[in-house]
Amino acid sequence: MNIYPHLLESTQALLPLSKEERIQYLHQDRWIGYDRATKIIAVLEDLLTQPRKIRPLSLLLIGEPNNGKTTIIREFHQQHHTESSRDPVTDLLEVTKPVILIEAPPTADDKALYMAMLDYFFVPFRPTDSKAVLRYQLVHLLRKFNTKMLIIDEIHNFLSGTAIKQREVMNTLKSLTNELKISIVGVGTKDAVRVLHTDPQHASRFDVEDLPKWDLDLDFRNLLVSYERLLPLKKESNLSTRQSATLLHDISSGNLGDLNRILIECAKDAIMTGSEQITTETIMKFKSLKPTAGLRKVSRV
Repeated sequence: MNIYPHLLESTQALLPLSKEERIQYLHQDRWIGYDRATKIIAVLEDLLTQPRKIRPLSLLLIGEPNNGKTTIIREFHQQHHTESSRDPVTDLLEVTKPVILIEAPPTADDKALYMAMLDYFFVPFRPTDSKAVLRYQLVHLLRKFNTKMLIIDEIHNFLSGTAIKQREVMNTLKSLTNELKISIVGVGTKDAVRVLHTDPQHASRFDVEDLPKWDLDLDFRNLLVSYERLLPLKKESNLSTRQSATLLHDISSGNLGDLNRILIECAKDAIMTGSEQITTETIMKFKSLKPTAGLRKVSRV
């Protein structure tokens, strides 16, 4: 008999752990396959499986800070960062890296971009080498590992540079896609769209997907149902009820990262106090917690 039907089996297995161990688990990264995330994953899968062509389609994923963009792309990268197969002729193991994920340099700089990509492959290189030498080394690696997609997180960093530098770094990406027929996926804040306006050709190559804040609707309540199944609490919290959902939405303002922070604090409180569930009273203790807004004070009333 399942005495904890509100939890996934993997979460139920955590319940015998100590309070400290369960709290430690709360701070681990976790994947919640909510509807918006799975749709974006599907778009990325479609890009990855398309045949190579002269002008591959690329994607720009934008949204508010701390709203789940990086979690989505890291989950996708985890699924595709390395693949292996045996050559039918030589029987040798062949390793490919279909998807590589980097963080954009702090400013628009094509040489820094090359070095960030070389760092991904964990290969030695000389930072003092010319851009041409670094590019040659990078192109060799991308071909060797049959890379099909380059994901650049924090791509809005390219806005921290002169207009000339912005054009240079975007032209570098265009050159790589033309030569290697790989798709580019940029991820950043809504300001990142301005990066595409450095050249009309750049804008025409990118589709734009927006990851907005959550509305207080059925999708948000379904998200809370999915989230509750991952919290190692022995009693059902019913986070999706109208009262609890409204409180959580008001405090988080529909920001996924803020919601995550609030629920971690509430779950910690439920574990430490022994209540083993998140009630509206628990949520009210953290009504002043606004992580994205920069307000770190936790109100306990």
